[in-house]
Amino acid sequence: MENLGKNSNPRWHFIVNPAAGGGTVRKQWPEIEAVLRNAGIQFDAVFTERKYHAAELAEAAITQGNRHIVAVGGDGTAHEVANGILRQTTCPSEEVTFTLLPVGTGNDWVKTHHIPKNLKKWVAFFQSAKTSYQDVGWLNYQANGVAQKCFFINVAGLSYDAYVARRAEAYKTQVSSTIFYLFLIFRCLFEFRVPRLRVIFDGKTVEKRIYTINIGICRYSGGGLQLVPHAIPDDGKLALTIAGHLSKLGVLLVTPFFYSGNIGWHPKVSMHQVEDVMVESADNQPVLVEADGEFLGEGPVRVGVLKGKLKVMVDM
Repeated sequence: MENLGKNSNPRWHFIVNPAAGGGTVRKQWPEIEAVLRNAGIQFDAVFTERKYHAAELAEAAITQGNRHIVAVGGDGTAHEVANGILRQTTCPSEEVTFTLLPVGTGNDWVKTHHIPKNLKKWVAFFQSAKTSYQDVGWLNYQANGVAQKCFFINVAGLSYDAYVARRAEAYKTQVSSTIFYLFLIFRCLFEFRVPRLRVIFDGKTVEKRIYTINIGICRYSGGGLQLVPHAIPDDGKLALTIAGHLSKLGVLLVTPFFYSGNIGWHPKVSMHQVEDVMVESADNQPVLVEADGEFLGEGPVRVGVLKGKLKVMVDM
């Protein structure tokens, strides 16, 4: 673990998503900027204009020599910036220090690294934090019939989780409430048809109707859910949770355990630590996939892990 140190005082590149949190970032940025400058933080800032723009801005910043990057927004912004860091070829991704100033919805990734949400506390964290290296997940999937690859730094979800993420896209510019997201989870419950999936890992094949699959580098998602409570961000493994066919009433009854991290007691839930996972449809229903709360597309999906590829600021 490395201490940045107050004396090094590098210049930081802030990638700001003004639309994050239903426009909260746009409203709060003048205050945020003033607090940062009053704290003596040296930085420049660029603003995203569209989806996936944050990844492009991160790549461009690294090409121009920046090695210290802050994403300003929520988990979706962090996801995009991290993808830019990981897919660029200018330098090894481990040479770029990354963190998130959390202003968006959910803010689940920051829970693992104890990154504060309060701005003044965040500044104190930022000025004294150490750096560490976390693992990164990768996914191969399909979008509009075209093979795609992306990285994730928190949790990927298939089946029901991805169905909810796809539905949530329509509300991102209107709603920034975790309570609303929970409402959407229950609303989608009555629309969703549980698919029959084939999951291959550790030389095993599981084929059955599966309510949801979660694959984690870190443990929190969906506004505090712990669907992969066994995730460890630097162990070189993927935390895999498979929830079989649960009735609608069963889902409602088990929901409190999603938040407590005790989901593993349920007889239809299995938990594993793996290095590679393949998921494909075993009927005619598509396999939906999301990562870090962002809907991506469809399967077949292959998921793997890269050990220690993202250098992040942590409060230990």
